[in-house]
Amino acid sequence: MAKKTVATLQNKDGRSFSKVIRMYKSPKTGAYAFEEKMVPSESVKDYLKK
Repeated sequence: MAKKTVATLQNKDGRSFSKVIRMYKSPKTGAYAFEEKMVPSESVKDYLKK
């Protein structure tokens, strides 16, 4: 039986991370674009305020 590898988003210090997807309007073309970033779960609200 083959082993299944499972990816985890937890660090050894016990911090968990969340994937944040933010939509913004490009000033050059006027089209909408998306920015994806991994941030610690505690600072998600701070990241989205910017």
